[in-house]
Amino acid sequence: MSIEVLTGVLLVCILITFALGAPVGLALGGIAMGIGYITWGDGLFNVIPTTLEATHFSFILLAIPLYIYMGQLLTRSGIGDAMFNASQIIIGKVRGSLAISVIVVCSMIGAMVGIIGAGIMTSGSIALKPMLERGYDKRLALGVIMAGGGLGILIPPSIPMIMFASSTQNSVGRMFIGALVPALITIILLIAYVVISCKLNPKKAPLDKMPDVPKTTKEKFLTARDGGLALLLIVAVLGSIIMGIATPTESGAIGVVGAILLAMFFKRLKPRMVRSAGIRAAALVSVAMWIIFGATVFSNFHLLMGVQSMVAGFTQDLGLPPMMVILLFQVIMLLLGFIIDEFIIVLMCAPIFTPIAVSLGFDPIWFGILMILNIEIAVQTPPYGFALFYLKGIAPPGITMLDIYRSVTPFVLIKLLVLIIVMFNPDLVTWLPDKLMN
Repeated sequence: MSIEVLTGVLLVCILITFALGAPVGLALGGIAMGIGYITWGDGLFNVIPTTLEATHFSFILLAIPLYIYMGQLLTRSGIGDAMFNASQIIIGKVRGSLAISVIVVCSMIGAMVGIIGAGIMTSGSIALKPMLERGYDKRLALGVIMAGGGLGILIPPSIPMIMFASSTQNSVGRMFIGALVPALITIILLIAYVVISCKLNPKKAPLDKMPDVPKTTKEKFLTARDGGLALLLIVAVLGSIIMGIATPTESGAIGVVGAILLAMFFKRLKPRMVRSAGIRAAALVSVAMWIIFGATVFSNFHLLMGVQSMVAGFTQDLGLPPMMVILLFQVIMLLLGFIIDEFIIVLMCAPIFTPIAVSLGFDPIWFGILMILNIEIAVQTPPYGFALFYLKGIAPPGITMLDIYRSVTPFVLIKLLVLIIVMFNPDLVTWLPDKLMN
């Protein structure tokens, strides 16, 4: 069987199993082993133990359960409320201030959680109800939650970045630092959109009365202190990597200890909270590791059968200039984002596309950040982006899928603009890691 026919068979099998609702990790691994046994024979089973060792015993991937557990501790210890109140004090009484707070704070919460689905659902459970109660337009409220919560995979620490670095043998630290400037540009553009749209149409956002924000100087100081401590933990986690004090995995352990200390400070370190955070983190980690294992078996089998040579030959036959090849990869990943989540896109595409991008003279860290930006857009794009259904799951009964489609469209376009800017200005990604990490 030629690699072209094999690739077509694999893709058809993937679509069928996903349509039937099969578990993603088991489906990918099962397809690879089934098709592999038919085309390759018993030699396929040599891939399984090496894949298992490379994934589940990887020191880099140990960061995943640590960051997820840190996020669960933080979201259950009052961190969201503290950050919202502190941001409201900083922003002040301006039209759309709560929406601006949602973008900033939800992006931080998404970063703590490290994955898109959990980031959107956590952010929405905290911010959606207050926005609707204060009279915000439902489309603006839904849009900023999707935009802010989805930014979690672009703001370190990011689980998909760790997966990309692990699967392509690149530096996690450089990935984390390289994402900072694109993340900052995205946040600034999102806030600018909220401010301008609320000024043009004041009905979208009332002039917030901020009834829950402290009024006295002492109360404001205490609120700002609590929110600042939460932000300090994120800075400590990333700063320990930048300064060379800790590896990304070790910084995850620092984050867990810091989250426990913060929970003690907020007087919410109770057995029930720790148990619920642990159970939820264990469930998310189990799902993530099964997906990683299944997708890696699938990817390794596909690579061994020659898919990388096929893609390289295909791009050469088209005679496209290097940047057009990168654009072609972006379109492929956008289409994949309609049907599969961020984990699988990274694990399927990174080992295949990254070596080709490097052979064309592009920086792998820059290409990795493009992939993360692309995935963030793809999973939020109507009509089939899976993150849309996470948002629908936490929305009030009166919110329809059409409302969600309309709410996310301007924010998706803004993120697409950021992707284009970064694509044609690689220094936005590479300058800061080169400066800080030599």
